[in-house]
Amino acid sequence: MGTNGFRLRRSEGSQRNGASPRSQGAPPPQHPQQPPYRPQPPSGLTRDDDNPGSTRAFSVDSVNSADGYGPGYGPAPDGYGPASDGSGLGYGPASDGSGPGYGSAPDGTAEESPTAARGNVTTYRAGQRHPQVSGVRLAWRPLLAGIYRHPDRTFAQMRWHQVWAPALIVSAVYGALAVFGFADTRSQVLDATFSIALTIIISSAVGIIVAGLMFGGVTHVLARRLGGDGAWAPTIGLSMIITWTTDAPRLLFTFFLASNNAFVQLLGWASWLLCAGLLTSMVRQLHDLPWGKAAGAAALQLIALLILIKLPILG
Repeated sequence: MGTNGFRLRRSEGSQRNGASPRSQGAPPPQHPQQPPYRPQPPSGLTRDDDNPGSTRAFSVDSVNSADGYGPGYGPAPDGYGPASDGSGLGYGPASDGSGPGYGSAPDGTAEESPTAARGNVTTYRAGQRHPQVSGVRLAWRPLLAGIYRHPDRTFAQMRWHQVWAPALIVSAVYGALAVFGFADTRSQVLDATFSIALTIIISSAVGIIVAGLMFGGVTHVLARRLGGDGAWAPTIGLSMIITWTTDAPRLLFTFFLASNNAFVQLLGWASWLLCAGLLTSMVRQLHDLPWGKAAGAAALQLIALLILIKLPILG
């Protein structure tokens, strides 16, 4: 009886403290775990479409814009919201008027992107070849000066512009003056009648033009064979300008000094090396080739120029 009364009092004491006899030593109850929150996909898509390997493209217009990230990237405070003109394609001022953008200005006038005003700016995308930069075409004076002051920038800017007029004029002038670069031909022209002298000068000018066209054509064909993608007109035209303008200082000194003079010969070799460097840089910029392939494309023209023109003159 005494033992039963002690157990009864212990049970009553436990119930007063809010614990049942069965809860003594039992683990706390476990609540069911909630699954992680996953946002609902846009209309027309399923949850499986966001899994790796199962994604699919969808239109921007199909995205639910209720969260502020619909067409136009939502009414963002930095101005990248939907354009105020209702186009909804973004980069205009936000529809709530918070900030300028690249769409329609707050006053209603159209506003262009920062690169739209510059024609020599383009975007390079991975996997594409050299971007076709449509730079402003240079006049003949900036062109001739730029070839020697900043050749890389000049060649890149003139990559898709033909330069026939400067090339033909430079070649014709060089050919006409080349007649007076030799003592024998100079005396023949000065002692001949006007018609004969004019025929000799015109023949020399035409010969130099034809030679420049052939040299430039060979360089262009080799550059394309080596993987270049430049146009033929700029390549041939710039090649003619480089070939004859680099040799102009030596030609001018031959009016006063003999061809076998040491200074004239040294100037002739220096001008040939300068021509080699400029031709290589031109092929590299116009055809998007590395230095090795660009030099290989210009090598045949340089060898022909050395054998057919430089060595006979310097010898």
